[in-house]
Amino acid sequence: MATLATIRHISRCIIKTQCFQHESKKQIYHLNPWDLSLLSLHYIQTGLLFPKPRFSINQEDRSSIPTIIGQLKESLSCTLVHFIPLTGRFITQKSNNPHSYSISVDCRDAPGVEFIHSVADLKIADVLSPIDVPPIVHSFFPLNRAVNHDGHTMPFLAVQVTELLDGIFLGCSFNHVIGDGTSFWHFINTWSEVCRKEIKDKGISHPPILERWFPNGAMVR
Repeated sequence: MATLATIRHISRCIIKTQCFQHESKKQIYHLNPWDLSLLSLHYIQTGLLFPKPRFSINQEDRSSIPTIIGQLKESLSCTLVHFIPLTGRFITQKSNNPHSYSISVDCRDAPGVEFIHSVADLKIADVLSPIDVPPIVHSFFPLNRAVNHDGHTMPFLAVQVTELLDGIFLGCSFNHVIGDGTSFWHFINTWSEVCRKEIKDKGISHPPILERWFPNGAMVR
């Protein structure tokens, strides 16, 4: 079944910060040598699989797919307020004296992250039962095979919500230069917190640290 199934994209959009309280965060963030060493690696890809909630006849029911998609988009927009570097893009600057190149994270325009809603005629068992990962699962992740250096033109974060016959797969692609696995799960846990509490202007329990550490001890602010 999994080898014959296809995936259909229903919608694609860019999610930006819903509101912005701290304009000082919309700046250029410089990268340290450890960050730059990851430019040739692939994006981090992680997926979360959930059983599909039972729907009510009432279309306004909170468990309906349109409601879930809308809530994910709105809460993601609110979460990005605290993780503003994820909304930026890389810029490469050239210096002639001395001759050098530098890559930084430009968040001044904060172009946003990608959000995709798709559908696949698969069941949860089709994903979990095989010993090897079915090839179609790779289609559950946006920006598949993207390299971190592609962040010059591609979003640092892309989310794809794939509706299965009896489940929902949330696939995320995260630029490894912007953060490591711990940073990624910090973002996911914060997004979950915002989504559950439906908070917009309230603070989050664990704000991220956006400053980079450099060998000479200086902090980029």
